[in-house]
Amino acid sequence: MTNNYTREQQHAKAPPVLECRGIERRFGGIVAVSGVDFSIHKGEIFGLVGPNGSGKTTVTNAITGFYPPNKGSICLDGKDITGTAPHKVAKLGVARTFQNLALFNGMSVLENILLGRHIHMKPGVLPTALYWWVARPSEIRNREVVEEVIEFLQLESIRNELVDGIPIGLKKRVELARALVAEPHLLILDEPMAGMNQEEKGYMARFILDARAERGISVLLIEHHMDVITGICDRMLALNYGEMIASGIPKEVVKDPRVVEAYIGGAHG
Repeated sequence: MTNNYTREQQHAKAPPVLECRGIERRFGGIVAVSGVDFSIHKGEIFGLVGPNGSGKTTVTNAITGFYPPNKGSICLDGKDITGTAPHKVAKLGVARTFQNLALFNGMSVLENILLGRHIHMKPGVLPTALYWWVARPSEIRNREVVEEVIEFLQLESIRNELVDGIPIGLKKRVELARALVAEPHLLILDEPMAGMNQEEKGYMARFILDARAERGISVLLIEHHMDVITGICDRMLALNYGEMIASGIPKEVVKDPRVVEAYIGGAHG
């Protein structure tokens, strides 16, 4: 469990890690999200919640460059990245997991995690072939990071297994590992606990908290499990039909009548 958000004065002195202002995204005549404003500070776990179809994933895709906003701005560490291509956003220190698992079947757990290091693999094929020592330090570093994350997420026992055959809870953990080996300073987790039982959710929550504590990572956590949000998030924003309905301290937001209505009376697809 986290304490109430008590670092506001410290954060006021530094630019937010992520700042979204007036985000609007349309698909043809459909307004998916409109007027979305929020910021995430260093070391903060920020929750983004809402019923199905409320615009959570659309906001995530706007931040990461997959579907840039039609209006509004997105700043990372004070730099405007609105409309920046996804691979460039990744190189700026943003990593994400996906609502629907994006692991590569037919490959082992270790191989899937290694793919998360691709943004740090700089030597090209020709320099590597002609001057092997150029690539060796980078290769050693990549392996060190991957091994450390495997140990951190307790994946040693399945490292050589194909991802096809492992349970959903472990698959979600492998996807988290692949994001962490990119060494991000902003980690975006899109429903990382979907399909998990209560024990698996507990493990994942602990790993997210430990990643923040040990690595100084800021986290944008997209979830629909309110117990998760109130348990580990410092602040949160609730969306419904693509619009903001409440934001602030989780224990206060979940009591907001508009949030209660959205969850009890209005889960929509």
